[in-house]
Amino acid sequence: MDEEPERAKRWEGGYERTWEVLKEDESGSLKASVEEILFQSKRKRIIESYGQVRLGMMRHLYVVVDCSRSMEDQDLKPNRLTSTLKLLEGFIDEYFYQNPISQVGIITTKNKRAEKLTDLAGNPKKHIAALKKAVDTVCLGEPSLYNSLNLAIQTLKHMPGHTSREILIILSSLTTCDPANIYELIKTLKSLKVRVSVIGLSAEVRVCTVLTRETSGSYHVILDEGHFKELLMLHVKPPPASSSSECSLIRMGFPQHSSASVTDQDTKPSFSMAHEDGSGGPGLSLGGYFCPQCRGKYTELPVECKVCGLTLVLAPHLARSFHHLFPLQVFTETTVAEIQEDRFCQACQRRLKDKSILTCPTCHSEFCLECDLFIHDSLHCCPCCIHSQSAS
Repeated sequence: MDEEPERAKRWEGGYERTWEVLKEDESGSLKASVEEILFQSKRKRIIESYGQVRLGMMRHLYVVVDCSRSMEDQDLKPNRLTSTLKLLEGFIDEYFYQNPISQVGIITTKNKRAEKLTDLAGNPKKHIAALKKAVDTVCLGEPSLYNSLNLAIQTLKHMPGHTSREILIILSSLTTCDPANIYELIKTLKSLKVRVSVIGLSAEVRVCTVLTRETSGSYHVILDEGHFKELLMLHVKPPPASSSSECSLIRMGFPQHSSASVTDQDTKPSFSMAHEDGSGGPGLSLGGYFCPQCRGKYTELPVECKVCGLTLVLAPHLARSFHHLFPLQVFTETTVAEIQEDRFCQACQRRLKDKSILTCPTCHSEFCLECDLFIHDSLHCCPCCIHSQSAS
């Protein structure tokens, strides 16, 4: 324990005398103090999340779900397992919305074993369907961190060097049953540059602290269901790209959806290549996405062609991932008291009289906090900069 870096525990002063921050205004209201606290917390999130750091576009993430006996505890309603699986459904949707050319796989661990629920794939419907079926899972025994990590490594070690390789563990148990020395496996994860993060549902466990510290991951323990969702959503955004990551050209195909009518004589119904791995999908159909290289047929994108290995995506998928390479700069903050005349937000046109003003460092347009959040979270580009570019 002497090797652990010193840090202040929450009960050792992190939250001492917090009531002193709240101050009444002339009318005796605390509203202004509360709004200031909320403003500072939102502003801090923007500054921490949207620095000028290049992020990875292509990610391969394995989510490990603890299905041990401890997942039957009812501190999360109706129990930990049901609550976790429900939150993971929302996480998968948001993950693929912001990372459309990335892939996810799900691993479950219970009774000292680990098994794949889904393989690495880019189809969110497939993962959500598997999570819904997993609600009926019987929780048994103890989890095995070693077996779970080892199972994920077998696939991740073959991924290209330019991709981000990650493992997210949702751990409920305070114990793990491992067949070998897990610290040797941690060294292997570090050498393979696999980033491991842990979300604990019970309490902090030392082995998880060492695991996340050595692999440059994050480790958090939830407070309640709302905090659990917040911690999950932190992993939607890609981690910073490593300076030692490889740079290489990626071959991609951009197939157009072709549809045919029943009256066409030369067109015959055919199965999608998705039936080859048993993932299902619609039956015989006339139209679909055809690989430009081998003419393999698929009903949904993005997908990796099972015949020629070409990555098939839509242009909007690539465009949605592009902002990770060039993050939007953090807007500079100016208080209203420093400015004499009235100012208006360039997005919503509201008067900036009781809030701080956020200014784009490129075009010097001014925005309120709500619009600043929307621009950084959803648009990923300054609307005034885009307007001036199109006008010129």
